[in-house]
Amino acid sequence: MIAEGKTVKFYTVGRKGRAVLNRLFPKSFVHSIEPGDLGKLKFADARGYADDLIARYEAGEFDVAHLFYSHFKSVLTQEPTEQQIIPVAPSSVPEGTPASTAAPAAVIYEPDEEAILADLLPRNVAIQLYRAMRENAASEQGSKMTAMDNATRNAGDLIKRLSIQYNRARQAAITTELVEIISGAEAL
Repeated sequence: MIAEGKTVKFYTVGRKGRAVLNRLFPKSFVHSIEPGDLGKLKFADARGYADDLIARYEAGEFDVAHLFYSHFKSVLTQEPTEQQIIPVAPSSVPEGTPASTAAPAAVIYEPDEEAILADLLPRNVAIQLYRAMRENAASEQGSKMTAMDNATRNAGDLIKRLSIQYNRARQAAITTELVEIISGAEAL
């Protein structure tokens, strides 16, 4: 985005992303939140962050907000993901849908569309933020499990190697003592 000549500002939740981005783009920070353990955040926390983002959007501080997070695929795999959350990107029609069935139908809303959207859009942003925080927390736990499993396996391998080395040294000492005893007995 910067290469395209756009102004980029960062609003971060958490430590890891902030540390890297602050090093690379120190003058581009709008706001940074360090809530502690992302796994313990509640939906109310995400709602507060969403309300702050929406207030900044309505104040004209930015035009588009993109959400970046680690998508949890498995314990071994976390995939970096980007998603536009403000304004809500229009959903595309699934492939293979005939154009005639994709046309919008006339629907009457009660209350009116503006009131529904005014309520749903902030909830959508909050839900997307909460989901991203949950995905990040799951990815972090998966990474920790993998690291601990690797550390346990490496420690086991190290114990085996050291045991073999110790046994060889002990056997060499015993063999040396036996050779000395036998040599002493022959000398008498």
